[in-house]
Amino acid sequence: MRLPTSIFVSVSLFTAETTAALYLSSTYRSAGDQIWQGLTLLFTLVPSVLVQLTLTFIHRDLSRDRPLVLLLHILQLGPIVRCLEAFCIYGSVGRVEEPYVSITRKKQMPRGGQSEEVERQVGQAEGKLFTHRAAFARTSVIQAFLGSAPQLTLQLYICVLQQGVSIGRGTLMVISLLSIVYGALRCNILAIKIKYDDYEVDVRPMAYLCIFLWRSFEIATRVVVLVLFSSVLQLWVLPVVLLNFLVFFLYPWILFWQSHSPFPENIEKTLTRVGTTIVLCLLTFLYAGINMFCWSAVQVKLNDPDLINKSQNWYRMAVYYMLRFVENASLLLLWYINKTDFYKFFCAPLLVLQLLVAYAFAIFFMLVFYQFCHPCRRLFSSSMTRGFWNCSSLLCLMCNSASPPNRPMGKSPRPAASTESANDGAHDTASDTTDDMPNETSYDMLNDTIYENAVETGNNTSGGINGDINRSAPCNAQSITTV
Repeated sequence: MRLPTSIFVSVSLFTAETTAALYLSSTYRSAGDQIWQGLTLLFTLVPSVLVQLTLTFIHRDLSRDRPLVLLLHILQLGPIVRCLEAFCIYGSVGRVEEPYVSITRKKQMPRGGQSEEVERQVGQAEGKLFTHRAAFARTSVIQAFLGSAPQLTLQLYICVLQQGVSIGRGTLMVISLLSIVYGALRCNILAIKIKYDDYEVDVRPMAYLCIFLWRSFEIATRVVVLVLFSSVLQLWVLPVVLLNFLVFFLYPWILFWQSHSPFPENIEKTLTRVGTTIVLCLLTFLYAGINMFCWSAVQVKLNDPDLINKSQNWYRMAVYYMLRFVENASLLLLWYINKTDFYKFFCAPLLVLQLLVAYAFAIFFMLVFYQFCHPCRRLFSSSMTRGFWNCSSLLCLMCNSASPPNRPMGKSPRPAASTESANDGAHDTASDTTDDMPNETSYDMLNDTIYENAVETGNNTSGGINGDINRSAPCNAQSITTV
């Protein structure tokens, strides 16, 4: 049984950030900066309350007779108590014989095209530790993107306005950045374990390093871009933030309404429809907060029983990073045009170039992770490179169709081929929005049984943009054969 180090890291970051924020708010009060004091406390107490509620909800303390634990959660000491409880459980393993154990079956990563199923006995103590790890993985994400990310942005903005960095503010910014990166890392690992729940996943140290570098460059660049833009165009930063937030908040609900699925009722038996709606709104709120600063590895799907999209969507990821890169470049351009005299001590073109290169480094480490370090890359139905290539081909097709028709060309394009590609792209986009598709394993089964038919040429031209280029044609071939 592994030592619960992830729980210790989560609680340490939570405690350190809360302590640093409370100390900094006291310095703001002494200096008479009541606005900065209020915002600092807001970005500290709100995520802390959400963390307490999440731990109480996952451990089902409301239905159990544990008044002391509930009192400690009200006093915002719940994570510390849960951490001590987890280490006590870990220390008691092997000392007392457990009355019964449960048997779990996990598949190993396929080697040579075959995967073996392994049975393993799980005792009560290990099951409790698993619950603690899952709870703290979720609270780390909540603390990172609903508390640490706004806190880091606020404190960096204050540094720019006051043209200086104090020791307390610098300490809080460093802890907040580490908390955000750790929360993003836990989000990636959580997404892998949810999507490949049937397999025994082993994340290697190189994978952790790639995720850490990927998320560090991505989040730091995003925060600096937002702060630079808000320092010169204060009135325009609010529409930019609200537009980003509303798009990602409403996107899962739009897909849910388009799917015409029934309202999810299996989240918690004790919850009413109003309570379920509140939980779903909080989930999409967190999803929007994550996508505000970086790509969310956990994609929300409200019509799924687990509320998570378990398919690997390369097209959506490629579109996100393309649009985010364009948005960052546009915000930096507006900052460069409207920069104040404070930035005359900096080389503004070099700063813009450094931020764009840093974001490019984030994309590079992301590609390295999915191509070489992902623990379940053997289960991908198609390569990531091919998925990004299909997305870029679709964008080139859209640009060519939007160009003026009277431009000089050596050869005239074939209208039929262009129309066919556009229809394929529209069909794949519609299928991606509805998300009513089988999982990755069923794609492989379709390809193994139908791919050898006489429609192989049609399969190569179907160009699925959702991560599997051989989806549409095999299904069509099966329907034609049946008829």
